[in-house]
Amino acid sequence: MAFTRATGKHRRPSRTQRGTARAAGVAAVAGIGVVGSLAAPALAAQPAAAQTGLTPVVSLGDTVADRIDAQAAAQHEAARQAAEAAARKAAEEAARKKAAEEAAEARAEKERAAREAERKRLNTFVSPIAGSYVSTGYMSGGAVWSSGSHTGVDFHAAAGTPVRSVGVGTVVEAGWGGAYGNQVVIRMNDGTYTQYGHLSSIAVSVGQQVTAGHQIGLSGATGNVTGAHLHFEARTTAEYGSDMDPVAYLRAHGVSI
Repeated sequence: MAFTRATGKHRRPSRTQRGTARAAGVAAVAGIGVVGSLAAPALAAQPAAAQTGLTPVVSLGDTVADRIDAQAAAQHEAARQAAEAAARKAAEEAARKKAAEEAAEARAEKERAAREAERKRLNTFVSPIAGSYVSTGYMSGGAVWSSGSHTGVDFHAAAGTPVRSVGVGTVVEAGWGGAYGNQVVIRMNDGTYTQYGHLSSIAVSVGQQVTAGHQIGLSGATGNVTGAHLHFEARTTAEYGSDMDPVAYLRAHGVSI
């Protein structure tokens, strides 16, 4: 009897085709993680290379994941450190700015205080004789004065009593003044003039700067007088005849007489 070889669609698969199919089956099972538990005996009989060929791929995947996690952790830590550094820098900058503002305010306050002190110094006036009083008033009449009236006021003072500048100014005369005896004339800071007469001694010189309360001499009885006292005048110029009311002048500058 003769046998005819199978052909067409009923032809038996070759050895190569069967091996490829088995390998594909192993790959499919390994892809869902159940190679070990579900592999058929026929598959288990395949060479070791076919069974373990995907294992390096799984291990490599785990290694890459670990590296990614480590990289992410390192990036997170770097970001955290950068944020902390930025916060420290911002805090330091804010502290420097605050310190600079406080220093500027302190300087400004110091300057304001200095200006106020200077203003007070320039505008402060005192009586020419501490604790004294006016014994002869302004414009008093009598033969004792060549003009017929008193061009200033007399402050009661025993000989040798300290005489003070009534305010800030510059000495423009210091010496003998005829009927005024030894005298000092001061150009005040506000442009007016003050005169101090009948002094027993003079303690300042022309051009000297004086302040309120500065001792300029001692009271006495030099010149045309009947006894020791201080003759005080307020003037619009340094010259005789430009006098104004000394008491009103001092009171206008805050001196109580």
